[in-house]
Amino acid sequence: MRSDEPGIRGLFRYRPDTAEPLNLLSEVLLRGDGTLSRGERELIAAYVSSLNRCRFCYHTHAAFAAIRVPGGMTLVDQVRDDLPNAPVPAKLKALLVIAAAVQRSGQEVTAELVETARLEGATDDEIHDTVLIAAAFCMYNRYVDGLATLACDDPEHYAERARLTGGYVATWKEALDEAC
Repeated sequence: MRSDEPGIRGLFRYRPDTAEPLNLLSEVLLRGDGTLSRGERELIAAYVSSLNRCRFCYHTHAAFAAIRVPGGMTLVDQVRDDLPNAPVPAKLKALLVIAAAVQRSGQEVTAELVETARLEGATDDEIHDTVLIAAAFCMYNRYVDGLATLACDDPEHYAERARLTGGYVATWKEALDEAC
């Protein structure tokens, strides 16, 4: 399926009936209430997308994370390239390890990984949200790549969109309004 719009945006335009619940899920997971910051949540989404080698989702969520975490894109790149040595708090690092386990298989989320995250200060809600973000982004990544969507290779394209968006649902509705 080819579209003039890159990534998931073209798929959402193709099937607006599926776009709405998927956007709502993204909105809740990445912008909803919780003790993880939006930047931390976006970093989890970007990290899982990088592990899945989904260019569109990685660049999109890396850009969202970069404008919301200290260290910007340099930190996002460090997490992607070398998580054990990335300068992120131990709690976030433990949550990213859980996200990587989910990316491989939900069954790889062991009691030891959960206990490590708890010892680093993660709450049960934060562990839950991490697992759900990782699982959802495995689905989004496979949706985007499984239908061979386009992905821009210019990181500035994604950074510009990240600075302008009012949220996932708002962006989706704006795109539909423009099309009608």
